[in-house]
Amino acid sequence: MTIMKKMILTISWFAIAVNGIHAEDWSQWRGPYCNGSTTETNLPRSWTTTENVAWTANLPGGGSSTPIIRSDSVFISAQDGDGKTWAVCLNRNDGSIRWKYPIGKGFNNRQGNTAASPSPIADSDNVYFLFGSGDFAGFSHQGKQLWKRNITSVHGAYEILWHYGSSGLLYNDKLYVPVLHGNHRDTAPDKSYLLCVNPQTGKDLWKRPRHTDAEYESKQAYTTPYPLEVAGQTYIYITGGDYITAHDPKTGTLLYRSKTLNPNNVRYGRTVVSPVSVDGVILQPAPRGGSIYAARLGEKGQIAPWLWTMRQNSPDVCTPLVYRGKFYILNGMAKKMLCVEPRTGSIVGRCDLEGKTKFQASPTAADGKIYCINMRGEAFVLSAADTPEILYRVDMDGKDCRSSIAIAGGQLFIRVDDRLYCIGKK
Repeated sequence: MTIMKKMILTISWFAIAVNGIHAEDWSQWRGPYCNGSTTETNLPRSWTTTENVAWTANLPGGGSSTPIIRSDSVFISAQDGDGKTWAVCLNRNDGSIRWKYPIGKGFNNRQGNTAASPSPIADSDNVYFLFGSGDFAGFSHQGKQLWKRNITSVHGAYEILWHYGSSGLLYNDKLYVPVLHGNHRDTAPDKSYLLCVNPQTGKDLWKRPRHTDAEYESKQAYTTPYPLEVAGQTYIYITGGDYITAHDPKTGTLLYRSKTLNPNNVRYGRTVVSPVSVDGVILQPAPRGGSIYAARLGEKGQIAPWLWTMRQNSPDVCTPLVYRGKFYILNGMAKKMLCVEPRTGSIVGRCDLEGKTKFQASPTAADGKIYCINMRGEAFVLSAADTPEILYRVDMDGKDCRSSIAIAGGQLFIRVDDRLYCIGKK
């Protein structure tokens, strides 16, 4: 077997080594493989707000964070009508609240972002809540507070036009928190950084600057780190400030940088979409519906020149899904789902999604089905085929739904504003 074939096999079968994450759990924002997919089977194909519902729970408030499922607990963050932020744990069996703690003061803005946008992260014993206010706290699954801090009190206020919204990453007993920011009115190149935190204590292990020559709002990002093994070595990939960068997970050292995602030097191109990879190809849509870029990863994790680009159908908010060797790209504004071949960029098939409004939640997949939800709470089930088709559609009566659908244990966990539905058998 050639080195390149070994590398592709490693990437294709990369079951993220996030300390005992199981396929039946959904322990981070994009699931057990950090790409929106899981190996779950026997998942619901149809439901209503009353039929095929295991339970429904009322939350202390709304938020864009995705529900996190670990063992018999569901963790979710919320911000109430008074602006107070909450860390919440539900009983997975019946949806009852096991514990909840007020964390701090949140925010609202006219784009709908709140401090409850970052998703919690859980390992086998503990759960970690990050908020857009900079508040960061660790709890045991039983609700004992392990630590609490505010990132901005140590590292300075966030300089992000629509406030902080990234989710962190747990990988090999370390928490990685990206802060890709900078005052959109100046051109300072060196304010962004990658922070590595000890999950047991909440203390910083290291902080590494992430330089950029981007200008104004293009320095700012809402993306989440993406871990990937290439030929036996692990790299942390981050997008923002007009580039994809690869970092050493042990030190944060910058190892590789892509070509620019912003060749026209657009000053207001903040990045929301996170990178994904399959079959040795890393994918990144440019900000604000710009081109989609794909690069082949070298044998040492380096980001090669662009393998292909696509000038249309680029998502502005929804992070693409990787499933069964294909990229599934949801253009939330146009309400289109594309199935794309990774090595060539050819569109294998597409599906036009009808609905009341755009999508901002990212798609998820398992059991041959793709699940997505638009901002008005219309949930869709698509066939995970080369040409996706709508299998089912249901109106769950939402107002501002940005939370991705989580999949665990044969059930779906769907957040609709300040309600959480567990769909499937009890």
